[in-house]
Amino acid sequence: MIINPVSSMKGELTVPGDKSISHRSIMLGSIAEGTSRIHGFLTGADCISTMSCFRAMGVEILQDGTEVTVHGAGLHGLKAPADILDCGNSGTTTRILSGLLAGQGFDTVLTGDESIRRRPMKRIMEPLTLMGADISSREGNGCAPLVIKGSALHGIRYSSPVASAQVKSCILFAGLYAEGETSVTEPTLSRNHTELMLQGFGADISSEGTTASLRPGRKLYAREIEIPGDISSAAYFLGAGLIVPDSSLLVKNVGINPTRAGLLEVLEAMGADLSLENRRTATGEPVADIRVRTSLLHGTEIGGALIPRLIDELPLIAVLASRAEGQTVIKDAAELKVKESDRILLVTNGLKAMGADITATEDGMIIKGPAKLHGAPIESAKDHRIAMSFAVAALAAEGDTDIKDAECVRISYPGFYETLKSLCG
Repeated sequence: MIINPVSSMKGELTVPGDKSISHRSIMLGSIAEGTSRIHGFLTGADCISTMSCFRAMGVEILQDGTEVTVHGAGLHGLKAPADILDCGNSGTTTRILSGLLAGQGFDTVLTGDESIRRRPMKRIMEPLTLMGADISSREGNGCAPLVIKGSALHGIRYSSPVASAQVKSCILFAGLYAEGETSVTEPTLSRNHTELMLQGFGADISSEGTTASLRPGRKLYAREIEIPGDISSAAYFLGAGLIVPDSSLLVKNVGINPTRAGLLEVLEAMGADLSLENRRTATGEPVADIRVRTSLLHGTEIGGALIPRLIDELPLIAVLASRAEGQTVIKDAAELKVKESDRILLVTNGLKAMGADITATEDGMIIKGPAKLHGAPIESAKDHRIAMSFAVAALAAEGDTDIKDAECVRISYPGFYETLKSLCG
């Protein structure tokens, strides 16, 4: 995919539904009583993988574009799949589904693509084993394929070494099938979509500080779900609107859940001309329209409790930092190494190739700006966040940028390049 620089970006847009909420709406709708109707579902490849897994376990799911109807099977209504469950490229599907399957009355095997088969799964295997689960890595390397034999589970109080919504959600979903209370305490609070949605479906769940606690025994009941736009997808247009000259963009209907919206705090700290309009709530999630205009950005420091709230946006933030005045330090973000790719390595190599002053560290990056970026070949490693981040960099660079395997954006934003093109002057 060749991307050329542009002179301005103007207009309004909406981005696809939130990826995290879309996954969870299918999962909870499938084990609820009754029919759930989902509006604004993300039709990206990862969420389709979740849908396919539940269909394979006997759940009737009807889809008409972004409108999805889930005929719930109830907590104990899932059926043994006829074959291995394929999670595709979705770490969310693999990790959360492992927790849900651990307490079923049948055995399953979960696998995925080459990337998933490299991603660490011990972080969920260990707490699930403490709950009485029988879960193992078929290759013995702590990665998928995962063999899960349905077992009787018991609640635990788990202190997670990482702030991870996937780990937390995995344990809470397992807790639905456990005897006794299950609680998860994180070092810092990760995104809380699971807690909000479990509550909405009728689960007995509470949160205090960085601890979420679930008490089993209640049935879940179907509901209507309105999914807001994904702030991680909105991030690329916010970033482009800030660094492309003579730009003004309004991204409508974006979820601004505080456990996800660390990006907005960073952009404000960097001096972005950014405002939130039309604030409201959709199915328990805060939503707003976000307006940005071209801005003179400056460096900042990003780390600590902020990292779990913007982990997916860090590659884009690094791109913006390369165009900002002064130094930006990203730290406490070693988790970037075990995403769909080693994002520290790919971001550093890509921005260096485009002329940026960037240094990789063990847990992040140091970027000194502003750099005069120029086009270059960019290796995405089939990572959608890398491809979209460098598409933004390319718009503000001199010359053409060639992004390899650019079609990987279908994982979270199938129409990304078309939307981008429609806004370019």
